[in-house]
Amino acid sequence: MKHISFGGLDVSRIGLGAMTMAGTYTSEGALDDAESIRAIHRALELGVTHIDTAEIYGPFLSEEIVGRAIAGRRAEVVIATKFGLVSHSGGGPGVTDSSAKNVKAAVEGSLKRLGTDHIDVYYQHRVDPNTPIEDTVGAVAELVAEGKVLHFGLSEASPATIRRAHAVHPVAALQTEYSLWTRDVEDEILPLLRELGIGLVPYSPLGHGLLTGQIRSVDDFADDDWRKTNPRFTGKNFVRNLAIVDEVQAVGAEIGATPAQTALAWLLTRGDDIAPIPGTRRVARVEENTAADSIRLTSGQLDRLNNLTPAAGARHDEINMASVDH
Repeated sequence: MKHISFGGLDVSRIGLGAMTMAGTYTSEGALDDAESIRAIHRALELGVTHIDTAEIYGPFLSEEIVGRAIAGRRAEVVIATKFGLVSHSGGGPGVTDSSAKNVKAAVEGSLKRLGTDHIDVYYQHRVDPNTPIEDTVGAVAELVAEGKVLHFGLSEASPATIRRAHAVHPVAALQTEYSLWTRDVEDEILPLLRELGIGLVPYSPLGHGLLTGQIRSVDDFADDDWRKTNPRFTGKNFVRNLAIVDEVQAVGAEIGATPAQTALAWLLTRGDDIAPIPGTRRVARVEENTAADSIRLTSGQLDRLNNLTPAAGARHDEINMASVDH
């Protein structure tokens, strides 16, 4: 597995997102922690060094699973986790809180669940409109000084917020959605990150599963699967977006790659400062995704992928988009 470096951080250029290990697309009764741990172990065997989680996943379950999986192997792994969507002063999960007091409470819980004395990358999960970003970054900077955190990151932050945060303490990485069907980051965010020397960690690089080619009908989703309310998975938008998948599948077929591998291989061509974190809890998907590191696309294939029709529909519904910093 090839590695990249950004913000002084060395990571495998394909990581592993641990959100689905705590549910999200799966009913709680269908979860299998042992399967998730096997997936993490397989990722490590294949050279993945970058594992991403968050306290809100579960909540807390994903961090606990990651902690169990890396026990005795901490030195092999760059652990990233996130704070800010659990209020530890009484509000609980789902309450945005990036106050200095909450940041310091959150880190203690994450350290305990992960079974470590330091977090490699500590992200603000969503920008808190009630707390100046300078106050939040200042609190994380204190954790860096204490050795509990090594690097600071942002998730779904606007250019203005990124600049303000970076002026207080270096931002190592930004997480945002980036894939063949979500490319708005290329307009303003990506040039800014490169100006400041900040890495990009794309989440949902497979379009919430659609770019795997395995989804042909939303009728297969569980009733509580949030994708049923996502504009890109509803009505005519979904039908139009399947055409994107068909083209990705056609390109992949020319080189013996799956749609997921093709989509990830494309993303890896976008720069040496980009490290996607496809999420899964299955060993087979880990093996499929990490194999994208060795796939090479021709210039003609890249042109076809670069010129795909943009995805139809907003990337989130109004409620979820409201939490994204603009």
